[in-house]
Amino acid sequence: MENVIQIVPNKWVTEKLLIALTGLKPGTIERARKKAWLMGREYKHISPENEPRHNSECMYNRKAIDAWIAGQKHPAS
Repeated sequence: MENVIQIVPNKWVTEKLLIALTGLKPGTIERARKKAWLMGREYKHISPENEPRHNSECMYNRKAIDAWIAGQKHPAS
């Protein structure tokens, strides 16, 4: 029998949890970060020293990303 773990995510989540919550793929997240998302709104770099750099780990604002997903245009039929 498998254990089931229920997680109530924070506003800011890791990429791994963002993938589990939204179903987005890592490549989609990377492209959105480069082309559509704003640093500080959908994502931010973090570091233990409180001096993040461009290559530091990212955390993602799941609520802002949910709004971005909801605002996507539907493909033409």
